[in-house]
Amino acid sequence: MNSGTILVVDDDAAIRTVVAQSLRRAGHIVTTAATLAELDVQLAIRLPDVVISDVVLPDGNGLDRVARLTAEHPALPVIVLSAQNTLSTAVRANEVGAYDYLPKPFDLDALSRAVQGALARRQGAPLEAIDKDDNTLPLIGRSPAMQDVYRVIARVVSNDLTVLISGESGTGKELVARAIHDLGTRRRSPFVAINMAAIPRELIEAELFGHERGAFTGAQARSAGRFEQAAGGTLFLDEIGDMPMEAQTRLLRVLQSGEFTTVGGARTIRADVRIVAATNRDLAQLVSGGQFREDLFYRLNVVPVTLPALRARRQDVALLARHFLDKAAESGLPRKQLAPAAIVALENYDWPGNVRELENIMRRMAVLSRDERIDADEVRAMLGAAATAPTIFEGDPGIEAAVRSRIERLAREEPAALDNGSLYDRIIGEVERPLIEAMLARHGQNQLRAARALGINRNTLRKRLDLLGIDPVAGRSTEPETR
Repeated sequence: MNSGTILVVDDDAAIRTVVAQSLRRAGHIVTTAATLAELDVQLAIRLPDVVISDVVLPDGNGLDRVARLTAEHPALPVIVLSAQNTLSTAVRANEVGAYDYLPKPFDLDALSRAVQGALARRQGAPLEAIDKDDNTLPLIGRSPAMQDVYRVIARVVSNDLTVLISGESGTGKELVARAIHDLGTRRRSPFVAINMAAIPRELIEAELFGHERGAFTGAQARSAGRFEQAAGGTLFLDEIGDMPMEAQTRLLRVLQSGEFTTVGGARTIRADVRIVAATNRDLAQLVSGGQFREDLFYRLNVVPVTLPALRARRQDVALLARHFLDKAAESGLPRKQLAPAAIVALENYDWPGNVRELENIMRRMAVLSRDERIDADEVRAMLGAAATAPTIFEGDPGIEAAVRSRIERLAREEPAALDNGSLYDRIIGEVERPLIEAMLARHGQNQLRAARALGINRNTLRKRLDLLGIDPVAGRSTEPETR
């Protein structure tokens, strides 16, 4: 393991102490600073091998100082730490020449690996600045899963490498493609998108490469294809997994040669575009099944970006929901706010339609909600029965085993119960009863506090107590549970 001199700059004494101790145990010589002024003093005494710097410091912006530092000492690697976990911070850190960017809270092992890489490379160069702020960027979220996405985007905006974005429908693949274009070197040229699944297979080649007059029936004039339309800019190939095999072959030739001809044409045209592709399908599996060319897959998968499903970044739901309500208000719809319990209900939903579904729900709530403040009952009514599923137990092997065991027992003892259309309500009811009883017991049978803990209002809790036959005083069932 390489050892070196490390300067840690952070106004949080606890962070300075923890990072310094961790790095010293790894054999490094560590000095610390709490302000930019102290940083300058330390630099005057000795130029370290690596600088680790926070962004928000008492006497200025750490990124601005990093920009000057990397300009003055291009071989000095700087690792940026920040609690401002946004795409703009990751991109800006890359722009000012930072070797790496780690969002807070960070993992000490990840920081150690970054330091080792910085010591090994000892290089960095400032990039052209892009004047963007969070409000102009299309991606929202501060979860660890989105931080990984931001870091990849920050690394590809300064080059023309081909990017393959994968993820479920509604996760924002086109938004990522646009961010790569808008923040990149081709941002002043066109961004052109084409959805492979929306074009008849016999017209895909003409749509991509254009056609000459008379090339086929109905071709009454020459038409430029998407490659020509995107000249100098970015061509976004959406749903690339639905591209017919014959069109895949021609696309591969274009990517290999950098040239193409129109359908029915003879003149060679240079393909001056950056390619960003996206899919909600498993291309590797399609390759194995003979439905997608392996050589094209490798041409497209130069830089892979995997977008997380919304259920995998639930901590971003509140931020996104408020953003969509603000957007709805800006478009002329009534301005609405979310009650804390409503946010909990949104976070507990699995969002099969991902971010797109959340945006549609928020616009609908802006129109249909009677009050300015949207409550949890309204959210649950809008989301339907899925919102009441006990997702609080997600990932708990005991709960999962219990549910599976209950279904297996029903299959043995009451096989008709699996086919009569009541299974969902029955299982949820069996989970709901002990949940309500447990919360009443936890809060001394105080229905108001129990309702708040459950994220429902008191009237709803009373109705559930009556329906489930639970004594509101004793907190226990007044009738035997159906088995």
